[in-house]
Amino acid sequence: MGDPSLQIHFKGHKDSITCVDFNPTGKQLASCSMDACLMIWNIKPQTRAYKFSGHKDAIFCVRFSPTGELILTASRDKTVKLWIPSIKGESITFRAHTAAVRWVDVSADDSRMCTASSDKSVKVWSLHRQKFLFSLNQHVNWVRCCRFSPDSRLIISSSDDKTIKLWDTETQGCVHTFQEAGGFASHLDFHPNGNCFASGSTNCTVKLWDLRMNRLLQHYDDHTGPVHKVACHPNGHILLSASEDSTLKIFDLLEGRPLFTLQGHQGPITAAAFSASGDHFASGGSDEQVFLWRTNGCARMTTNTPDKSSHPIHTTSNPDGSISRDKSIQINSHLICPKSDPQVTSSEVHEKAEKPSFATSEAAVDFHETTNSGAQNPTTSVKCHFPPDFLTHSGVISSMTLPLTSNMNFLQANSKTASGLESERQNVPPPLSTTLEHIVSQLDILTQTVSLLEQRLTLLENK
Repeated sequence: MGDPSLQIHFKGHKDSITCVDFNPTGKQLASCSMDACLMIWNIKPQTRAYKFSGHKDAIFCVRFSPTGELILTASRDKTVKLWIPSIKGESITFRAHTAAVRWVDVSADDSRMCTASSDKSVKVWSLHRQKFLFSLNQHVNWVRCCRFSPDSRLIISSSDDKTIKLWDTETQGCVHTFQEAGGFASHLDFHPNGNCFASGSTNCTVKLWDLRMNRLLQHYDDHTGPVHKVACHPNGHILLSASEDSTLKIFDLLEGRPLFTLQGHQGPITAAAFSASGDHFASGGSDEQVFLWRTNGCARMTTNTPDKSSHPIHTTSNPDGSISRDKSIQINSHLICPKSDPQVTSSEVHEKAEKPSFATSEAAVDFHETTNSGAQNPTTSVKCHFPPDFLTHSGVISSMTLPLTSNMNFLQANSKTASGLESERQNVPPPLSTTLEHIVSQLDILTQTVSLLEQRLTLLENK
């Protein structure tokens, strides 16, 4: 186990990167940009990279399908394209919205996709039949992001109207509305267990929301600029965020504290994603560059780092790019600050029309461009903050520095419990249902309190 490290440095785009995503196989990385181009970087092995041109305006989102056989892109040109990631660059175009399409996501069963647009709507589509299914229309401003839950039953969406809405795909109704304060959530990501989700906001905060109790679970205000992207690690222990302040931050969700701050991009960082295995993550920025990083097991550091590392952690980057720690703090884990221009070796990139610069730290990479207009048109002290009322009801002293093991128990819970209760509740009279719901809620709080007491006793015994 070690610190995250930069592995490969990609160049090829001609404008700000807006989104990155890994092929589930881990062999490819996709990136899209304000330059209206989609690029596919082959990681294993490092061979020819592909550039697809077909959109008429900036591309805001790129997503691989769960099988890795398709790539979806959402664009300001009001369309969504389905690409086959091959040298031919074949695509199908969905005339999706009446305004810019800002996000697209695919359900885990690979059967549906959802799209978010500046026309204030979220739309759900059948991928197999390439057919529109239904709209979700309660937002009153641009919708920035939409995501399917891991079980595909729910959709979350964030909007410039400062709300995050939870939708049921069966009833097509809004189940709950979360309110943002001081800004709006620009990006969302579900936790792997499906019980909670993360949001990155324009008010410089990263938050974790509880879907079972419909409340804020964790709140981080470590960034000094708007947060553009958030990504949950596949094991659910850590969270990655990308910000306008030119940093990537990695948070320990089980202990509720920041683990690392990474620097390297020359300007705002606008894209971030983990690979399916969790061994790598990628970032992209306004500097037109895409970085591929190794996690080096940092996600496993969350359970064995000292308690004192919950204090602010600082490092500085020397002119030669080396890292030094703040000597006043003795810790095992520290922030990593690679120099802004990582050491890489340049190699020629081949393209039909032109030869943009490209660099990689390991091997020469060829580059191929495909133009396709669409074959068809079917249509820092850092604390983890709980809400005051949550702290009061759970018996936790509000001045106590979080994180707590209640987070751990919550994050490791099985999402099937909530769905089972929901199905049974439908056959219970309303008064009794309300009473039972209150009892279940109180039992959850009691469980979390007992877990907290157990953890604190363990800490005292260890001392």
